[in-house]
Amino acid sequence: MKRRSALAVFGAGLALTLAACGGGGAGTGADGASSSAPADKGDITVGVAMPTQTSERWIADGKNVKEGLEKAGYKVDLQYANDDIPTQSQQIDQMITKGDKVLIVAAIDGTALSSQLSSAASAGIKVISYDRLIRGSKDVDFYVSFDNYKVGVQQGTSLLTGLGLKNADGSEGTATGPFNVELFAGSLDDNNAQFFWNGAYDTLKPYIDSGKLKVKSGQTKIDQAAILRWQQETAQKRMEDLLTSAYNDGSKVDGVLSPYDGISRGIITALQNAGYGGSGTKMPVITGQDAEIASVKLINDGVQYSTIFKDTRKLADQAVVAATALVEGKEPEANDTKTYNNGVKVVPSYLLESQVVTKDNVKSALVDTGYYTQAEVDAGKAS
Repeated sequence: MKRRSALAVFGAGLALTLAACGGGGAGTGADGASSSAPADKGDITVGVAMPTQTSERWIADGKNVKEGLEKAGYKVDLQYANDDIPTQSQQIDQMITKGDKVLIVAAIDGTALSSQLSSAASAGIKVISYDRLIRGSKDVDFYVSFDNYKVGVQQGTSLLTGLGLKNADGSEGTATGPFNVELFAGSLDDNNAQFFWNGAYDTLKPYIDSGKLKVKSGQTKIDQAAILRWQQETAQKRMEDLLTSAYNDGSKVDGVLSPYDGISRGIITALQNAGYGGSGTKMPVITGQDAEIASVKLINDGVQYSTIFKDTRKLADQAVVAATALVEGKEPEANDTKTYNNGVKVVPSYLLESQVVTKDNVKSALVDTGYYTQAEVDAGKAS
C-alpha cells in the first residue's frame, strides 16, 4: 500500500467517522439560525494551500488531503506555492473569490496571511491551519498538527540516546562525555520551529549545563541556529562554516541536533566533504524529522541516526474530519484548547502523536505500516 493513496486504509470507516465527528454538536450561523449539512457535498469546494513541492513530505500531504476530501464527496482546489509568499497569498485570494467553503492552509510564513484570512471570514469561509500555525489572526478557526514540543523532546532525546548519555528505555546511559555537539533550528517564519527548538533545547540543556555536552561554536540561540525555509543548501553552508570556525583545531563533532531531514542531509554532505564517515572519523549522531525516504535510507545505512515519523496520513484524515465539521456548521473535535496561542487567540487544536525512528525500527514503523515498501527504503527513492 502506497502512502500516496494511504487514506484508503480508512476506507469504509471514513464515511462513518465523518458523519459522527463534530465534537460540539450543531452550531449556529451569524444570524442565530441553526446550520445543517448541505444536501450535496459535490457542490462544495475545499481549497487546499500547500507551501512547496520541493519536499516530498508536502507533496504527500497535498495528495492525501485531496484524496480524503474527494472520498468525502467534496471538490478540491489544491495549490502549491513553491515557497513563495506572494504566490500563496494570491492563491488563497483566488480561492476566496471562487467561493471555496473551507480553506486548509499550510502557510509558508505564518504571519503573512492576515488580510486573506480577514477576507475569508467576511465571506463566511472557515480556515483550518494545517501543521504550521497561522499567527496574528483571529480568523483561524482550527489547527491540526502534531505535538510539536514533544517532537523537539524526541529529537533531543534521540541525540542523547545516540551518544550513549541516555538508554532507549529513558534511563541514564553509561557515557559521560564531554561530547561536541552543534544545534540547528528550522525557519523562524514557521511557528513550529520554535516548538521543536524549545522541546529539544529543554531536553539538552541539563547536559550542556553539566558539561557532558559542549556546543563548541557557542551558538546556542535559535536565531543563530535557524535555517531559512528549512533549505538543505543553507544547512550545508552553515555546517561548513561551523567546521571551519570551531573545529579547525583538530577536534571533532560528535552530534548534531537537526530538526528536519532535508537539513540533516545538508549537514551530512558538509561532514562527508570534511572527511567524516570515512576511515578513522565516524559520522556524528544526527537527528531529523519527517521520515523522508532519502533520509530513511541513510538511517538504514547507518549514516543518519534518527528521524521523527509524523504519519501525515493521519494528519490529512484529521483535516478532512475538521473540514466536514466546519461545513456542517459544527465545532471540530479538539484535544488541545490551551497550547497554541497565535498572538491573537488560542486556536482550538487536534494534535497527533509522533514516533522516533532509528535503524532498529525502520521496518516496523515505516514498512510494516505501509508508509514505504522495503524496496523504496533500500533504494532511497519513492516509486
